[in-house]
Amino acid sequence: MGIYINPKNIAFIESLNSKIYVDKTGLLEYTNSVLSTEQKYLCISRPRRFGKSIAAKMLAAYYCKDYNSEDIFANLKIAQDISFKKHLNKYDIIFINMQDFLSDVKDIQDYPQHIQKELLEDIKEVYGEFLKSDVDNLIKALKIIHDKTERGFVFIIDEWDAIFRTSSVNNDIQTEYLDFLRLLLKDKSYVKLAYMTGILPIKKYGTQSTLNMFSEFSMTEPKLMAEYIGFTEEEVVDLCNEFKMDLSMTKHWYNGYVVKNGINIYNPKSVVDAMLNQEYHSYWAKTETYESLKMYIDLNFNGLKDDIIKMLSGGTIKVNSGSFSNDMTTFKTKDDVLTLLIHLGYLSYNTDTFLTAIPNEEIRAEFLNAMLNSHNIASSTE
Repeated sequence: MGIYINPKNIAFIESLNSKIYVDKTGLLEYTNSVLSTEQKYLCISRPRRFGKSIAAKMLAAYYCKDYNSEDIFANLKIAQDISFKKHLNKYDIIFINMQDFLSDVKDIQDYPQHIQKELLEDIKEVYGEFLKSDVDNLIKALKIIHDKTERGFVFIIDEWDAIFRTSSVNNDIQTEYLDFLRLLLKDKSYVKLAYMTGILPIKKYGTQSTLNMFSEFSMTEPKLMAEYIGFTEEEVVDLCNEFKMDLSMTKHWYNGYVVKNGINIYNPKSVVDAMLNQEYHSYWAKTETYESLKMYIDLNFNGLKDDIIKMLSGGTIKVNSGSFSNDMTTFKTKDDVLTLLIHLGYLSYNTDTFLTAIPNEEIRAEFLNAMLNSHNIASSTE
């Protein structure tokens, strides 16, 4: 056990001990089905506070070989699946939060090297008996361990896109970081599963992705992960019944993310807070100021503000999400800005109709604040 190798399962136990825990262990049925296959690379992008980290902790608690987690999962959905015991606590885990690494470095130029250095030190601490002292390369160390022990690693990478949400980072460092992930993970026999979470889909350069081995599940392409992006209608009905809250008001405030085939997704952070506080407020929106939303609105590409006014009145806008570069700084068209707002959770997106809209009352209030404080609107009224 180290800092990043086979972490304790206490983080997931705390989630289970919370007053509200919604069982998303059905996700494990899918990850079990792709373990040790060509489909073992998964990138899940969702807005902040939509349950990404809880899911990552769940995977670590389930797969980590240093613990017996059977009792933890015994009353959850995955326990009924035929694959439950086959993969339970069978793998070495490498669990890393890329935001933590980003916060550690004083010079952003050192970011990729810092990640490799920290992981290599941890691996030597845990697996030192298999490595000579002069091994100074992370990938080489993992290959040696796999060759000598036949152990397979499950990589869980949380906040994988942290570097792409930092405006001061140049393309060279971003490219170096993507190359590091590609060399670490692609076509490596020691990888049994690679599960990445973030807000943004994988960064594109031109029309290609450096990490093209990953299957992506995002707000614009949720595919089989649609029901794991937030709370489903059925889950929210159960919570409203348990906490004696009005379902229609809960819908009005927090519903609206129609992702696929009519599946309605609720904002989990806001639903949980509303249930616990017994009041309807803008909970999720308060985790970040409206200034960030206003910044994108002020770009006003091709009449963006007119489209937002239409959506504030209940209208929808058709969006082409294909040209988005999957970062927070490269915008060429209005569609790029709208697509970013979809990934950030400020807009809903219907994958069947390609229409975007303001999802609910909570987000509508944020748009109103941002529009009323917009530089362009303020200047036009002076």
